Amino acid sequence: MTIAAPPGDEQAGLRADVRRLGNLLGESLVRQEGPELLDLVERVRRLSRSDAAEDARTLEALLESVDVDTAARLVRAFGTYFHLANVTEQVHRARAMREERRTKGGWLAQTTERIRAAGLSAEEVADVVARLAVRPVFTAHPTEAARRSILSKRRRVAELLDTDPDSGDERRTDRRLAEVIDLLWQTAELRLDRPEPLDEARNAAYYLDELMLHTVGDVLEDLADELAGLGVALPATARPLRFGSWIGGDRDGNPNVTPQVTHDVLVLQHGHAIRDLQQIVTHLLEDLSSSARMVGASDQLWESIHRDLEALPELDPRVRRINADEPYRLKGRCIGVKLENTRVRIAAGRPHRPGHDY
Repeated sequence: MTIAAPPGDEQAGLRADVRRLGNLLGESLVRQEGPELLDLVERVRRLSRSDAAEDARTLEALLESVDVDTAARLVRAFGTYFHLANVTEQVHRARAMREERRTKGGWLAQTTERIRAAGLSAEEVADVVARLAVRPVFTAHPTEAARRSILSKRRRVAELLDTDPDSGDERRTDRRLAEVIDLLWQTAELRLDRPEPLDEARNAAYYLDELMLHTVGDVLEDLADELAGLGVALPATARPLRFGSWIGGDRDGNPNVTPQVTHDVLVLQHGHAIRDLQQIVTHLLEDLSSSARMVGASDQLWESIHRDLEALPELDPRVRRINADEPYRLKGRCIGVKLENTRVRIAAGRPHRPGHDY
C-alpha cells in the first residue's frame, strides 16, 4: 500500500516508517483479502489525490459501483492505515521529545531553571508545592471507545517501531510487525453490542494502568529530584498528581448511568489500581533481598511484620520460612497478601478487617 508522507527533509525518518507500515499493510491485505482489494485501494488513492475533473468523475463512478461488503473493507483498509500512521507519528514525536530532554532537559528541568532565574526562595517554592494538585480527568465519550484488543496491538506496533534501527534485527522486526498488522485486520474494532458505561470504564482503565505502571512514577521521581535541587523536599505523603473520571458517574440526563453502574465502576477502578500496585510490589520484592544478618532492621519493622504474620494466616508457610532473614521482602509479601485481600473484599462488598486488608 503506497503511502503519501508529510513533506520536508526533516521528516525523512517519519516518512520512511509510514511507508514501511503502509507496505506491510498492503502485503497483509493481499494475504488475507486477495490482490483485488489492494488494487482497489491504490486506485481510489490515486484518483482522490488528482485535481482533474475527469478523475473525480471516475472516482465517483467507481465508488458507486462497489458493493457494500467491498466498501466496508475499503473503509477499513484506509482506517487501518491512518491508525498506523498516527502510531508512527506518536513514536517519532516521543523520540524527538527524548532527544530534547537529553539536550535541553525535560519540562520540569526547564521550569526549575525559570524558578531559579526568578529568584524565588525555597520557602516560597515549598508553599506552592504544598498546594500543587494536578488532576487530569477522563471524560465520558462512549462512541470514541476503542477495544482493549485494538489498543494493545497498536501499542505493540509502537514498541516494535521504536526498536533500535541499528540493531540489525530489522527483518525480524518487520516480521513481527506483519504479524500484528494481520491480527489488527482480523480483529473487529467494535463489538456487536452497544458499549455500556462499564465497557467504557474498562477502556479508560487501560490508559490508567499504562500511566500508573510506566509514567507516573517517573514523573514524580523527576519532580522530587528537581525540587531537591531547589532545596525543597517533596513529602512522602504528597499527592501532586491524581486522576479523575466522569465515566460511570456522569448522570446528567444519561439513563444508562445508575447508582449500581457507579458502584460497579468504582469496584472496577479499585481492582485495576490494586492490581497495578501488586505488580509494583512484585517488582520491588525482586530487589528487596537485604538480609537482617548483613544490614539489620529496625524494631519498628520487625514489630510490623509480627503483627502482619499474626493477622495473615493465609500467607504461604514457605514464604515465612525462606524470607525469615529478609525482613523487607517478608514485609513486602505481607503487603501483597493484604492488597489481594483488599481487592477481594471490595469486590464482595465486605467490611474492612484491620490488619487483614487495607
